Amino acid sequence: MPRSTIEEVAARAGVSRSTVSRVVNGSTAVSPAALAAVQRAIADLNYAPSRAARSLASRRTHAIGLVIPEDTTRFFGDPFLASVVAGIGERLAESDYVLTLLIASADPGGKMTRFVRNGGVDAAIIVSHHAGDAFVDRIADAVPVVYGGRPLQRRDGDYVVDVDNVAAARRATQHLIERGRTRIATITGPLMMGSGMDRREGFRAALADAGLEPFAEEEGDYSEAGGAASARRILAGGRPDAIFVASDLMARGALTVLQAAGIRVPDDVAIVGFDDSPVAQSTDPQLTTIRQPMRAQGVAMADVLLARLGGETPERTTTLATELVVRASA
Repeated sequence: MPRSTIEEVAARAGVSRSTVSRVVNGSTAVSPAALAAVQRAIADLNYAPSRAARSLASRRTHAIGLVIPEDTTRFFGDPFLASVVAGIGERLAESDYVLTLLIASADPGGKMTRFVRNGGVDAAIIVSHHAGDAFVDRIADAVPVVYGGRPLQRRDGDYVVDVDNVAAARRATQHLIERGRTRIATITGPLMMGSGMDRREGFRAALADAGLEPFAEEEGDYSEAGGAASARRILAGGRPDAIFVASDLMARGALTVLQAAGIRVPDDVAIVGFDDSPVAQSTDPQLTTIRQPMRAQGVAMADVLLARLGGETPERTTTLATELVVRASA
């Protein structure tokens, strides 16, 4: 049976379309006689307003934007992002909200910002953001936002879900020191990101505690190719006896370069990664790494945002635990 339209309800009740809309959306600006007529017409015609119509009237979309200021290659190739998105989706599946993916690749944020500010979503989760992503602040000014990872320029009132990257990197580097390594290099994450800065800080702190200086520091981009390029630059300046790498993908790239140069891992150079993604067990030798609960981070981001949308006041910062997973690479 075809769905009745709001125009048919209005005609049956002898009122305007706008009057029907006001009744459907609970407005009190309707006379008792008109209210009764519209209610009778709704019952007679078995009218049910569409979710889209209710959304337009209430300015609610029941959509949450997942904002990823990365190119598509990074998004689809990074197991960290894949696990976080899976966690977000898992939690939102239990709610009335759907997830809208917004990847700012070639677009520097203009289209995305307009979409959000024009009511495209009710709220947003922002993951993998960089210091230069100015459009992120404009999004956060328009809708409730939760950040996955600490923004470098955190503002009062920001909600953040993260791990303690400083402590985790410190533990990874301490593990290398405990294995007797003294010429320790690092391949950092992007230093325009909070995670990249924090993991470098933890690396430096562990070395300082042991009275050591960094053998080398090279900035990576969290990609396998970036890890390989950084490893080549390190080797161009000499051979370390250990490398702390700020992601498993970069660690796999570094491992490939070391092995191609005839360097044995871990005999000559020990490697510790970060994430404990499936990549960590795909290498030979398998990676010693820092396990961060990637899927749980996604669940937590969604939980905090749903709490905000529900009128609650969750904690501003949610910090999840990490652990060192020892395998054969260090």
